[in-house]
Amino acid sequence: MRPPSIRPGHTGRAGRRRGALPRFHLWTALAAAVLMLVGLVPSAAMAAIQPSAPQGGGPSAQQTLTWTADDSVTDYKTAPTTAVAGETEIVFENSEATGNTTNMPHTLTFDTSNSDYNNDVSLNILANPSDSNGGKHTATVTLTPGTYRYYCTIPGHGQMQGTLEVTEDGGGEDTTPPEVTARVDGTQNEAGDYVGSATVALNATDEGSGVEKVEYALGEDGEWQPYTDPFVIDEVGDHVVRHRATDKAGNTSEEGSEKLKVVSPPTDDTEAPETSATVSGEKDEDGNYLGMATVTVTASDEGSGVNTIEYALGDDGAWQRYEAPVMVHEVGDHKVRYRATDKAGNQSEAASESFTIVEPPAEDTTPPEVTAKVEGEKNSSGAYLSSATVNLTAKDEESGVAKTEYSLDSGPYLEYKDSVIVDRIGRHTVAYRATDEAGNTSEAKSVSFTIARGGGVPAPNCAEFDERGTVFVGEIDTGIPNRITDNRCRINERIEDEKDWSSQALFLKHVKEALDKLLKEKVIDQREHDAISKAAKDSGIGTPGNTDGYRKIFDGTEESLAPWEQVGGGEFLLNEEEGAITSSTETEGMGMLWFTERRYDDFSLKFQWRDDAPADGHANAGAFVRFPKPHDHPEEERPEWVAIKYGHEIQINDSPTGDMYKTGSVYGFDRVGLAGSGVTPKGTWNDYEVRVVNQKYEIYRNGELINEFQNSGGQSFVPARDDDPGTDGRRFASGYLGLQVHGTTDVISYRDIRVKPL
Repeated sequence: MRPPSIRPGHTGRAGRRRGALPRFHLWTALAAAVLMLVGLVPSAAMAAIQPSAPQGGGPSAQQTLTWTADDSVTDYKTAPTTAVAGETEIVFENSEATGNTTNMPHTLTFDTSNSDYNNDVSLNILANPSDSNGGKHTATVTLTPGTYRYYCTIPGHGQMQGTLEVTEDGGGEDTTPPEVTARVDGTQNEAGDYVGSATVALNATDEGSGVEKVEYALGEDGEWQPYTDPFVIDEVGDHVVRHRATDKAGNTSEEGSEKLKVVSPPTDDTEAPETSATVSGEKDEDGNYLGMATVTVTASDEGSGVNTIEYALGDDGAWQRYEAPVMVHEVGDHKVRYRATDKAGNQSEAASESFTIVEPPAEDTTPPEVTAKVEGEKNSSGAYLSSATVNLTAKDEESGVAKTEYSLDSGPYLEYKDSVIVDRIGRHTVAYRATDEAGNTSEAKSVSFTIARGGGVPAPNCAEFDERGTVFVGEIDTGIPNRITDNRCRINERIEDEKDWSSQALFLKHVKEALDKLLKEKVIDQREHDAISKAAKDSGIGTPGNTDGYRKIFDGTEESLAPWEQVGGGEFLLNEEEGAITSSTETEGMGMLWFTERRYDDFSLKFQWRDDAPADGHANAGAFVRFPKPHDHPEEERPEWVAIKYGHEIQINDSPTGDMYKTGSVYGFDRVGLAGSGVTPKGTWNDYEVRVVNQKYEIYRNGELINEFQNSGGQSFVPARDDDPGTDGRRFASGYLGLQVHGTTDVISYRDIRVKPL
């Protein structure tokens, strides 16, 4: 008979047991695989991603350099700045001991692709606190005089970087580790044992760069932990305290140790501790535990105090130290024995808990099946006249369907209760999914179709287009769902908070009338009525200085960037001092920052931009308008190209050479030359407005109209460039807004981004 499968937990004092959480090792492997897929880790370097811990017996490197990391994605916690040429032991530690509390992986990678730096050392170490080495890895390399550049290759951690200056041997750099001493204090008996407790104090000195940190560990294989103050050991028995220190140049001392023994003070305690145990876990109707049971042991002693708790498996299993609740996983009958010993040496009689573990019932892991049917009168081109009705059907043969949901034109998912009527002119996509009672959600499917003008049901008479998930009044999010109402307009669309109100009194009167109707229609309840009313009063809409109807979607703060998302290459960095975002000079590639919160039909987009490219270049960027959700086109390998191929790019480019499309051009459709774009000096902020009504585009620079462009082909779609696939030569009349980043040398800044539906 196989012994039961037991997996002890871990305590905060002793630290995590090595191998106790294998699922994190899978994450480490997956992270390494992802790095390979995106081209950040060459396959030849994989062997260096997780070097084994150093083994004894080999020759010692002439110096040790240590890097550490914590929860930060912008800086290494510590890193050496100088070294001497020669054989070097590189230590990279990204562990709980160095401050990583989120199990976040980091890499230490030497740059071998930049000719400005030494490129003769290929090093790429991936570490996280729960990998097989506990987040600490070493590698031996040979450094040569010069400068090495190092960085973290994980996406989003691009600011973790630095340089290492290496000089010839004998250059006077600090290569000597600190010296560490330990002092043990306490009352000792004639044998030299400590009576009751011992206090351990550590002291480290370094005549070079100075001491960076001191660490200690309890036992031969205990986890390292930072030393700050003297600590007390009061458990009766033999103990080993290991210690080490690291200086600011990254040199770590050899491990030292102190052995000591703690004995119980004289006592007349003859009573053993009292013990108890509980078994917990999910049970079936017969009281058997489903898949796992957890045994928790407690002990108390009113005399000398509890010293140790032990447990054993079965009738003849070996006694083991109890440090945390014991988890039993193997199916079958089990007995867990337990006992405790006090500091006077009195041991309780063994007690036990017996229980049975059975296989849990088979789980429902199959999501529901969902189908969609679109109905309505069509024209000869297959477009629905005036409206289409979408009906969804979901079924689940196991736990049953809990809910069915749909999303119209990339809007939020709403619960499906009745037929969905779509009657806005243009192209539409309805995504749908279902969830069963076991929590399984089906993969989203979608159906797309076009609504054309025609007889029948008229389009809803909504004042504006606003499909945000919750009700906003100005900039205030009420948190109330933005429901579709009886007249097929959403709550946001009936409040009309983006209209140009001449006074707040008129706006509040309108809101009250709209909310009273919604309350009567039972679209909202009284609590929601009051919450939206309060938001209207607090919004400031209609007050002096707040009457232009524009909504500021970026105001220079981190909070205003939350609804934006970067796709593709490059990135924008926030400059709160100027209230702006600036394209990165470090992150390569072309990409787009897009506003995810809603789509726009006719609108006026206003913002300021500044050409911040180097002296010998010019910014090349632009604004994207009326493009569909980038992630809804899986056939496109690069989501930023969705905006280029399906929307319009309003160009920003003041370069006298290169691309023929200059500032104000509708890229690929209508060209404006440099003279017509009203060029201003580099480093100067420009006011830019893109005004779109139906298919007419007007572009203003610093208040001057520099381009007018009229699309042909109808209101819903327009002809596209010949090289544009995917839309049958058409452009959308509604969509999202975005800002382009072209590359690391085409530096551009944006600020004060506002939009108003027209």
